[in-house]
Amino acid sequence: MTSPAPFQDLPSLIAGHARQRPNAPALLCGDQQMSYLQLKSRVDRVAAALHQQGLGPGRVVAVCAGTSLDYLCVFLGALRAGLAVAPLAPGSTPAQLQDMARDADAAFVFLDAAGSALKVAWPAPTVSLESAELDTWLPPEGVQPRPVVIDPSWPFNIIYSSGTTGTPKGIVQPHAMRWAHIQRAAASAYGTDTVTMIATPLYSNTTLVCLIPTLAYGGCAVLMPKFDALRYLQLAQEHRATHTMLVPVQYQRLMAHPEFDRFDLSAFRAKFSTSAPFHAELKADILKRWPGALTEYYGLTEGGGTCILHAHLHPDKLHSVGQPVEGHDIRLIDEAGHEVAAGESGEVVGRSPGMMTGYHKQPELTRAAEWFDAEGRRYIRTGDVGRFDADGFLTLHDRRKDMIISGGFNIYPSDLEAILRAHPDVADVAVVGVPSAEWGETPVAFCVLRAGATVDADGLREWMNTQVGKTQRLHALRLVAELPRSAIGKVLKRELRDSWSASAGG
Repeated sequence: MTSPAPFQDLPSLIAGHARQRPNAPALLCGDQQMSYLQLKSRVDRVAAALHQQGLGPGRVVAVCAGTSLDYLCVFLGALRAGLAVAPLAPGSTPAQLQDMARDADAAFVFLDAAGSALKVAWPAPTVSLESAELDTWLPPEGVQPRPVVIDPSWPFNIIYSSGTTGTPKGIVQPHAMRWAHIQRAAASAYGTDTVTMIATPLYSNTTLVCLIPTLAYGGCAVLMPKFDALRYLQLAQEHRATHTMLVPVQYQRLMAHPEFDRFDLSAFRAKFSTSAPFHAELKADILKRWPGALTEYYGLTEGGGTCILHAHLHPDKLHSVGQPVEGHDIRLIDEAGHEVAAGESGEVVGRSPGMMTGYHKQPELTRAAEWFDAEGRRYIRTGDVGRFDADGFLTLHDRRKDMIISGGFNIYPSDLEAILRAHPDVADVAVVGVPSAEWGETPVAFCVLRAGATVDADGLREWMNTQVGKTQRLHALRLVAELPRSAIGKVLKRELRDSWSASAGG
């Protein structure tokens, strides 16, 4: 085994590309373009401005904005100055945004026009990301920040992940974790000729997993401020895109677009997905119709172990999330925290070189997310229930908290969802557990029908209940126009449960 490469921080890697290939494109967004030299220059100005404000290592700035070139310049400039960045999701409530900025101890909050319009009592001074206004805050061209030697243990960012619980938690990710991601990306054909389509928000860890290696290896990132299936296909063809990271619902919309097959996507070398369940049927369709490798990552923003499924190499394992990455230790534990026997299901816990430091200022939550083996080694708990097959591929059943216990029997919503999804009239589905006086909990399905569907809710429920055992039968089925999703495509089952409880039928 080769020794790991010496640590390099992302701003230094970008500076190296600016010296070696100053005119090479680094970022494209709409009609705006930025070369590596231009990117380094603006990053230096941001870092110099933060130093002039008396900020340095140990401090944090927050960004609440949509995707733009200056968003990335501020993010990278803060890193260059030795600071960490807290990217905040603009779709959060004003109270959540205020709490997140306060929790991060943000010295400044950078806002675009939409962010500035939010009714938030920010606990720190704000700076506009609109280019002309940002220019007045920055020092003149050519002003250099002071040298900063970044330590791998320093925080790179604080990602606030509400998941489906609604309670934001600040996940502190160190530079060492991002360096581990960069090193891992070497196996995915990143290079100076990489053109990566970025169609997920910049505040999402999903995006950073693909964007950071693109810049680290000197490629070009094509930024989409808002995802649109047709526009994505047009840009991918125009720029001869080689890499992309999409969440499953985006793949679903692209593959369903009536014009998909007329676009030339032959330049693609690698496509990635993460953050939400990726159904085997959709993976198979992508493999059949979209050139290039297809890789699914399974892991948490918190880090810990990662599994990778190279779908193009294992078409018989599309129901799984793949095998643990080399050097990552994935185990399964029971409710008591004991490892389960081979072939049994259990909660997934993982350990790897890339792990969060902890939840920011929440030591109790950090401890609750950790599991230690008999030798005292630290693992991160995922909350997912899964099982390894004989070949070492991990198949997930469900989130532990989403498992339905009805009459003493464990019911996995994903099992029921897979059956409903096989019905020709069903486009999308989610199953949740709701309170039941008789059974404790009972399953309810929320379904989105395809255009032209002929089945109604009662008929679909009756069909479903003929496909399953008595304990798995649906108590009710509701038809909805769409499922509530987070910005990165996760179904918000909490909202479905809340809507059921608030209804007359709940």
